[in-house]
Amino acid sequence: MTYRITTDLDDMDFSVIHGFIANSYWARGIPETTLRKALENSLCFAVLTAEGELVAFARMITDRATFAYLADVFVLESYRGLGLSKKMMSAILAHQDLQGLRRMMLATKDAHGLYKQFGFEAIAEPDRLMQYLRPNVYQAAD
Repeated sequence: MTYRITTDLDDMDFSVIHGFIANSYWARGIPETTLRKALENSLCFAVLTAEGELVAFARMITDRATFAYLADVFVLESYRGLGLSKKMMSAILAHQDLQGLRRMMLATKDAHGLYKQFGFEAIAEPDRLMQYLRPNVYQAAD
């Protein structure tokens, strides 16, 4: 099967993206309006079939000069094991707007092996990092 990667939001099926992310462990219940705003303010990547069906997605939250944070990465279950996450990661790291950044970060529960293949590593001094976390913010928004 042939796949292509796009950064054009108009080519991406928002209902598929929202359907997956709103049921994810990291953003359960995220409202459509919140996710749409997040996508519009990020550099998004999608893997599409030849027919234009969205089968994988990721977004970089970035200033496109010094920093980027990789978020909302997924491959639909029936398309896993085909190397699509690696293809997407290669496209992300090669994108012209992400060259010369000082730092890229991400958080993952279960895909450390994938990201290590692309040069990501555990935080050397995690005590330097802080967070303001509201894990149930989307449930409170109902």
